[in-house]
Amino acid sequence: MKTSKSGAEEENGAASPCQLIDAKIKGLSDWRGEMLARIRQLISEADPEVVEEVKWRKPSNMLGVPVWEHDGIICTGETYKDKIKLTFAKGTSLEDPSGLFNSSLEGNTRRAIDFHEGDKIDEEALKALIRAAVALNTSARATARPLRSQKRSKSA
Repeated sequence: MKTSKSGAEEENGAASPCQLIDAKIKGLSDWRGEMLARIRQLISEADPEVVEEVKWRKPSNMLGVPVWEHDGIICTGETYKDKIKLTFAKGTSLEDPSGLFNSSLEGNTRRAIDFHEGDKIDEEALKALIRAAVALNTSARATARPLRSQKRSKSA
């Protein structure tokens, strides 16, 4: 698993995204920590090129929200008192033949999976969904218009 830690963060001794996610998991001393750790492992298995990031850090959530990216956001892993919410940034564009999406179903773009205590993860279906999200991100990037490398000449 890759991390997007910058050289400046390394020099300043700031924690990497991987370290922040490790700390978040460790801080969840109940079933949520185990569930988030397992989800993280499955994401890495589904896409070994995944990049871990942490976003939306604030005083009330110093460790932020784990984010997994590959040519754009794949999904985020939010923790609540009663669930782990895995939100897919482009969920409405993904096929979900196993019916994993069970939350945020009314949105125009995102879809989520809420995992509650005692839930069993359909690991193969989740990995397939991760791979589909990666494929969507990489296909969108491949079809994006390339940037111009030359400046336009000024007309007289």
